[in-house]
Amino acid sequence: MQNSYYWSDDWSEEFYIELAKAGFISTTYDTLDGLVLLPELQYDYAVLDFENLHISNKVKKLIGKNDYKLCINTRLNEVIDKFSAQHKYNWLKEEYIELIKNLHINYDKKNDFKIIFVELICKDSDELVAGEVGYIIGKSYTSLSGFSSKEKKHSSCGTLQLVLLAKYLEDNDFEFWNLGHPHMEYKNRLGCKTHTRSEFLKRWNKLTDIC
Repeated sequence: MQNSYYWSDDWSEEFYIELAKAGFISTTYDTLDGLVLLPELQYDYAVLDFENLHISNKVKKLIGKNDYKLCINTRLNEVIDKFSAQHKYNWLKEEYIELIKNLHINYDKKNDFKIIFVELICKDSDELVAGEVGYIIGKSYTSLSGFSSKEKKHSSCGTLQLVLLAKYLEDNDFEFWNLGHPHMEYKNRLGCKTHTRSEFLKRWNKLTDIC
């Protein structure tokens, strides 16, 4: 419990699910011997309880204009391509992409585990302007990575995607949203609260023990 990062060369779906259920968020790391899975049991977690969701006036105006729509699992490959294009260092390497694609296809009903792809689409142009990938365990959702358009005409679309996703999760009776590392300011602006590892795991284990 003194460490946060671990590694494994086990790329099986079953192992990934067990890591996720235990509270690890897994990325990847390049070594001289090849790519390894990098599970992290974080020291702190950003958690959004939906009653704390903050919606800025700018995002409220965007919602009112109704120029964008939130979709789930309609543009899997395009979401992945957008990650690669936007992030200079991208831990979504080939082995990891293959793993989450297989997990997406092979929904694990026994563990109530599901990979989802979230898309914010401009209604006029049908352009994918923001999105993310994450997983559902029971009534929790965990973000893995996301992207948003840098074009001025789509200003604040990344925040809009987060708000619409939060509303979607709330409307579907999710208990909370795990956004991982708490050190990015946009998570605070969204309404996240920081949980220590022990605080988070108390909530997490209570929720995932029934899955």
